[in-house]
Amino acid sequence: MQRRTVLKAGLGLTILPFMTRFGFAADQKPVGFWYESASPENQDNLKTILIDPFNAAHPEDLLSIDFRGSDLDNQLRIAMLSGTGPDVVFTAGPSYVAAKAQAGQLLPLDDYAKKYGWNDNLLPLFLDLGKYDGKLYALAKTYETLGLFYNKTTFKTNGWNVPTTIAEFESLADEMKAKGLIPFGAGNADWRPANEHYVSIVLNSIAGPDKVYKALTGAIPWTDPAFVAAIDKLAQWWDKGYFGDNYFSLTLEQAFAQIATGQAGMAPTGTWNFTEIPNYFPQNNAEPGFVGFPSASGDPVYALGIGSTLSINAKSDNADGAAAVLDYIFKDDFYSKMNSVWQGEWNLPLNDLSGVKLSDKVSPLYIEVMNTLSKAVKAGNYGYTTWTFLPPATDTYLVSGMEEVWLKKTTSADFLKKLDQTFKTEKDAGKAPAVPARV
Repeated sequence: MQRRTVLKAGLGLTILPFMTRFGFAADQKPVGFWYESASPENQDNLKTILIDPFNAAHPEDLLSIDFRGSDLDNQLRIAMLSGTGPDVVFTAGPSYVAAKAQAGQLLPLDDYAKKYGWNDNLLPLFLDLGKYDGKLYALAKTYETLGLFYNKTTFKTNGWNVPTTIAEFESLADEMKAKGLIPFGAGNADWRPANEHYVSIVLNSIAGPDKVYKALTGAIPWTDPAFVAAIDKLAQWWDKGYFGDNYFSLTLEQAFAQIATGQAGMAPTGTWNFTEIPNYFPQNNAEPGFVGFPSASGDPVYALGIGSTLSINAKSDNADGAAAVLDYIFKDDFYSKMNSVWQGEWNLPLNDLSGVKLSDKVSPLYIEVMNTLSKAVKAGNYGYTTWTFLPPATDTYLVSGMEEVWLKKTTSADFLKKLDQTFKTEKDAGKAPAVPARV
């Protein structure tokens, strides 16, 4: 589910493991894995695709998963500070990895990577993103991108073309608004960090990935005029009503559903929403579409994100078992089975997707987008999402600071000045995630 999605009401409090630790045999070693939230259907998918087959193939180990809900990050922090916690550590992204690695809470994975061949089997960029101080501490569970979802049926009815430039994008949004549609299917009622989806979009599509890379590496400040122009543009979109009147009261799911029903024209958001397409588009007789986000030049921009990572607890009593779980996950077979039933949450960064075989029920659009994203990453044609590449305090401020800009409590320039100060402090303290050199 990652940092961008939350579970439907009533399901986020499930903390019951599929297999408790009370029933393992004397010669079995438990492997604990704390997960965030998952629907009952996807809890079953984890049981049948991961837990049961792993335990059958590794009789010396006993894997169990505890669903900790939206409080997982806080529970992990408390447990690991006391030297306890799960064997397999799920984090919300590289910035969390850096902090935990710096504190000595994660086990270096370099020897396991060599043993299991991860250095060859996974995309090099994501191995680099899992490193801290030259050592590998995390594997990316999900990689994703931001783009533009739209309703092909609505577009066809209105004779609209998919925009490729920022100018075309704004012109289309104005036309949608004139026809009574909400230009953006957007909301943050259940996940305030949705704000940074849009910040990431404008930083990459307006200022450009090269500028963002220079800021992340400290070559230029976040107060650069290109970033001020990007945030000013996002503020203009808010002022023009592109986000509608109910941004702060709509959940992520409710906002995305508006695209399928034709109430909203477009959804500038991430690939994790492929999970929602089967829930809304078929019953509305609508066909979904997705493209890389438009840019000033007309070339699509794929802002790269890591939805979550997997690591091993430095205090684990069964590190070998935890490593075996990771290796089981990062395989063609697991990728094929899990993505056949749960799209958008298990896009593992496998180096070669030729061995992956998805169910006929999987949308061809999802397969096309994931292949396009994989090729873009290999070619170095990608941008940077804030939740993946900014250190934690900087990212936290970005989420609240953007609201202050929208609500006229601060200016774009002052927002970026404070962002830059926070970033420099964290970078100097060694808390910034790794930023691989651009190809």
